[in-house]
Amino acid sequence: MLFYLHQLQDVFSPFRLFRYITVRAVAGAGTAFLLSVLLGPWVIRLLRKLKIGQFVREEMQQMHATKVGTPTMGGVLIVSSILLSTLLWVDVTNIQVWLVLGVMVYMGGIGFLDDYAQIMKQRSKGLSARGKMLLQILGGAIVVVVLRVLPEDAGRLQHVMVPFVKDPVIADIGLLFAFAWVILVVVGASNAVNLTDGLDGLAIGCSSSVALSYLVLSYAAGHAAFAEYLLVPYVRGSGELAVFCGCMVGACLGFLWFNCHPAMVFMGDTGSLALGGSIAMVALLIRQEVVLVLVGGVFVMEALSVIIQVASFKMTGKRVFRMAPLHHHFEKKGWSETQVTIRFWILSIIFALLGILSLKIR
Repeated sequence: MLFYLHQLQDVFSPFRLFRYITVRAVAGAGTAFLLSVLLGPWVIRLLRKLKIGQFVREEMQQMHATKVGTPTMGGVLIVSSILLSTLLWVDVTNIQVWLVLGVMVYMGGIGFLDDYAQIMKQRSKGLSARGKMLLQILGGAIVVVVLRVLPEDAGRLQHVMVPFVKDPVIADIGLLFAFAWVILVVVGASNAVNLTDGLDGLAIGCSSSVALSYLVLSYAAGHAAFAEYLLVPYVRGSGELAVFCGCMVGACLGFLWFNCHPAMVFMGDTGSLALGGSIAMVALLIRQEVVLVLVGGVFVMEALSVIIQVASFKMTGKRVFRMAPLHHHFEKKGWSETQVTIRFWILSIIFALLGILSLKIR
């Protein structure tokens, strides 16, 4: 809402800065970071008081015994910080921002129910896999309906863009396939982040680099001159999504303050599903969802490792990895938790830079 202060620039000239997306993206990041750092201790104390602690799978008890009882559901801190800072710095009349915030809150709500179910059942499994999936698919279906209603997004919904190619590889995939595509992106991204959230700081650190990459991609898509020069789809108003991504970066770094090893709090499904879903929504709105496979390379590797492990075991009775997701495989090989986390961060930053590079190579 501070965006509207630029209308008072004749009264106080520095207010003109609030017109600029870059200024508000940085300010949003700073605001979200401060909210996370300042509210973090209070949230952690509240979670401890409510006895909302982490449960660890039986096969992980030996390696991660110290994590048992650590406060979880810290995703409420992430979601709250992003939500408050975004509303403070964006143009609140922008429908795209509200779509992303809606998906974030909805997916976070599913995660909250799952985390709450774990607490009530006193075990590491909450909602059933089928129930969680159905709720996620419902969310994706609602997104498709909303995008079909919006005049500017209805046409783009059926385009398929890929990195390093200037024109849509498929101009019209049809409504049915568009429906399936949106659900695949939203559900796939949210679950991929969820699977990555297994070590202190891993998922939140990778999320920050992905959000930073999409900050750049959103800014380019929302700037007519840049979009024309870079040969990417111009999406009117998507520059405001860069402000949202800035807020996400700040909130992720603020949460990492408490989530770094040894973690004082975990995000739980509340945070991982919210982050994955909102990143997917940003990607869909700017028509750069395929780039997410590159930018979110670590998330993709983690998800694929689970798929490969399950498929291999069911078909051959043998496991490809020592343990899945992939980060546990390297733990079993003797890497320390810090080594795995930092090396995956490095990979995530490289993937994010490659995603940004895809803007130039068309």
